[in-house]
Amino acid sequence: MSLKLGIPSKGRLRDDTVAWFAARGVHLRPSRDGREYAGRVEGVEGVDLVLLSAGEIPRELMAGRLELGVTGRDLIHEKVPGWQDTLEEVTPLGLGFADLVVAVPNCWVDVETIDDLDAVAAAFRAEHGFRLRIATKYHTLVRGFLTKQGLADYQLVDSQGATEGTIRNLTAEAVADITTSGDTLRANHLKLLDDGLILKSEAVLYGHLNVLPEQAALLSVLKARLL
Repeated sequence: MSLKLGIPSKGRLRDDTVAWFAARGVHLRPSRDGREYAGRVEGVEGVDLVLLSAGEIPRELMAGRLELGVTGRDLIHEKVPGWQDTLEEVTPLGLGFADLVVAVPNCWVDVETIDDLDAVAAAFRAEHGFRLRIATKYHTLVRGFLTKQGLADYQLVDSQGATEGTIRNLTAEAVADITTSGDTLRANHLKLLDDGLILKSEAVLYGHLNVLPEQAALLSVLKARLL
């Protein structure tokens, strides 16, 4: 009985993840025969490698088709409500850092906090007859955060493309988006709210809590190598 480990299938996050495991003596070898979704693991017995998009890994973990997976903390918290009942954070990898934040146009000179945004939202609805729109791909996280902050007079609009461009395109008045440096937000004339940090994210190795006894033994061996 083997363990299945899922890692991102492409890009810098895949390369950095492979390097992180290699530094601990566990070598992830993606297949070279065209089956890019598969591979092998060297340095520890009984682990199979699966390559998926980072966004697919939370779903596969929750379904039990992966026992281990590397993905962003933001994706787990967004896609898997109540994830703590099924998954554990085995260890953060110390890479792929990003923040989920609320940002508004620079020209809103009097808006620096969520309370300021609340006042603007009420005035916006009174003037325009509909709620202030916040564009995001993270509906669960953003709605939960804004509810805790007491902001009610708004609506979330889904952003399938570049979230920062929704204000310029007149499809939203504010955004809640993931950012690493803030450069893209600034380039689009947006500023972060002082108290608008929703979640600090990074790449994390997650494990499924409900594994078979044989898999639990393999998992203990792998954790000993990695932690």
